[in-house]
Amino acid sequence: MDVEVRDAVEADAETLGAIVDLPADVLRNVVHDRTVRLAVSPDRDPGPNADVDEAAETGGTGEAASADDDSPTDAVHGFVAFDVEDGTVHVTQLAGDASVAERLLAEPVRFAVNEGFDVALVVPESDSDITSAAEAAGFETVGPGPQFGGEPTTKYRFSPD
Repeated sequence: MDVEVRDAVEADAETLGAIVDLPADVLRNVVHDRTVRLAVSPDRDPGPNADVDEAAETGGTGEAASADDDSPTDAVHGFVAFDVEDGTVHVTQLAGDASVAERLLAEPVRFAVNEGFDVALVVPESDSDITSAAEAAGFETVGPGPQFGGEPTTKYRFSPD
């Protein structure tokens, strides 16, 4: 899937909360306290006939035929949140299918490489998409992690060496 990555803003909190099934207020705090990047559908090039296409879609009135805005630029396919503590970049949240998650992991990895830091990630054992993304992005398993909600996790680490 082709996605673009952009910084999250407070207005994204509702969407992010829906993705990870948490209240928007929690995600609003995450956006304020951490670096949060979103994977969104890329802008489409309207092409040379955009004005003709728009007229056909609106019946020549210039007004949208529907109040619903299903614009692909608004579609969020996943997100990553990360922060730095004691010289390690900690990925605190990661959501999206395997290809999107792998693309999003490039964000904390790029930051870590520039700063000479490692990246730490904890993945629930049942999350095969994130596990696949971590392995494809060059993360190595370093052992079992803490349990979240009774579910075992695995610790992963990326070292820029």
